[in-house]
Amino acid sequence: MSYERKYAEALSRVIGEELTIDQIEALIEKPKHEAHGDLAFPCFQLAKAYRKAPVMIATDIANELNDELFTKVEAAGPYVNVFLSRDIVSKEIINTVLEEKSEYATHEARNETIVTDFSSPNIAKPFSMGHLRSTVIGNAINQIARKNGYDVVGVNHLGDWGTQFGKLMVAYKKWGDEEAVRANPIAELLKLYVHFHEEAKIQPELEDEGRAWFKKLEDGDTEATELWQWFRDESLKEFQKVYDLLGVKFESFNGEAFYNDKMGRVVEMLEKKPLSGK
Repeated sequence: MSYERKYAEALSRVIGEELTIDQIEALIEKPKHEAHGDLAFPCFQLAKAYRKAPVMIATDIANELNDELFTKVEAAGPYVNVFLSRDIVSKEIINTVLEEKSEYATHEARNETIVTDFSSPNIAKPFSMGHLRSTVIGNAINQIARKNGYDVVGVNHLGDWGTQFGKLMVAYKKWGDEEAVRANPIAELLKLYVHFHEEAKIQPELEDEGRAWFKKLEDGDTEATELWQWFRDESLKEFQKVYDLLGVKFESFNGEAFYNDKMGRVVEMLEKKPLSGK
């Protein structure tokens, strides 16, 4: 039973038949400021029946209201404010938690879906503090939503597409070592990526090679696709170690690459709409 309901029952014993318990409960509010108590009852609807000003009615009710659940009852203008007993409330909550355990505070299914996009690290790069922050916050939101009865879809929108992968392919083919990458994927791939940019300062033509390899990937070239898939898979193995440690799960790991063959339809749809460039 809610504390609003308990307050309504206590009020009903004082008010009598002028309002039903359900009507009283519907009127109960939570004060905007903690100093005004935990729950408040406005007396405006009783003015006609009592033939008194709401302020006077509130004073009369406050003087008569008595229940062990309340440590303090006061009239604040036309409102009857009550302060709940911390001892009673704390004991009830603790007992409920011990009884319901993991089901505590779980709501019934709402038949509504919430999609959360979080974590989203970049393939072949270290898991940063920024990604850790997003992971923890996103996972917390998911758990709260599930507790509230929502169907939750957690999406790890990976950074797994772009010219940088063409550059990484060039670096791997020129200076990479398969065994080293398999032994320590993120560190080795990052090292190759950094080495590419250092060399590109001396050999600017490497930038064109990187773009060319990414074009191969976009066109579905077998070797480029296999390299990209390998970089992605090895990176996910490393990321998964963090997720396992944190107890984080995702319903989808579809990142940027997933939408590569879907962009054409989106562009066509936008072109048909009367959009202004202003």
